Amino acid sequence: MANSPQAKKRARQNDRRFAVNKARRSRIRTFLRKVEEAIASGDQAAAKAALQAAQPELMRGVTKGVFHKNTAARKMSRLSSRVKAMA
Repeated sequence: MANSPQAKKRARQNDRRFAVNKARRSRIRTFLRKVEEAIASGDQAAAKAALQAAQPELMRGVTKGVFHKNTAARKMSRLSSRVKAMA
């Protein structure tokens, strides 16, 4: 348990940051799920559109420190190759 004023403040900051990061991660996962659903439905146009919408969200997650750069690159690469394979 935090005892000093500094430790209490850090605990409050950590809670706030955790909530913000959780919301960002959830938002990104939603965009990725939309791409997955479009791929599963077999609609290439919808999958392409969903992928285009998901890319900036994923990269924003990298800038904000929610995801590692390589993780985001790997996810984008795998999704785009799956969308391309639909042709």
